[in-house]
Amino acid sequence: MTMNKPNSYGDDLTANNKRTFHPLQAQDQPDDEVSSKQASSTHNHVKTHDHERDFDVNEHPFELRHEVKRLNKRLDQIADTLERAEFKDILENYSSTKRRIMSNLTAGIARGLGLTLGTVVILALLAWLLSFLVQLNLPVIGDFIAELLGYIKMSQGTK
Repeated sequence: MTMNKPNSYGDDLTANNKRTFHPLQAQDQPDDEVSSKQASSTHNHVKTHDHERDFDVNEHPFELRHEVKRLNKRLDQIADTLERAEFKDILENYSSTKRRIMSNLTAGIARGLGLTLGTVVILALLAWLLSFLVQLNLPVIGDFIAELLGYIKMSQGTK
């Protein structure tokens, strides 16, 4: 996801310097269409066109260029962040039900196998440690562990 960046931001504003700008006004329409739409939208409780809030772009070209440059830099930062986060891949995985099911199934199998193998390794190490402690013939601990191992052997023999 790469974006084509112009060499300098705000240079294309000079072509539109003859128009006035209003934040509530659509810029793609001529002024007569906007005023007719605003007149028809007064019953919808939409704020009507206020000429006092208009300003000419020629009066503030530096400020507008500066603001456009700042907003474009911020937009580039957001695009870079989304690229680093692989947002597109995340959206593709969560929008496809089949991919989501396969991903969750694979993750569940991996967790189950990891838990099983981890438990086997820990219990094997614990049994090895207990048998080592029995061989040391410690007075209290050795007798207790020998008794536990006797119970284990007895339960294995009855099955």
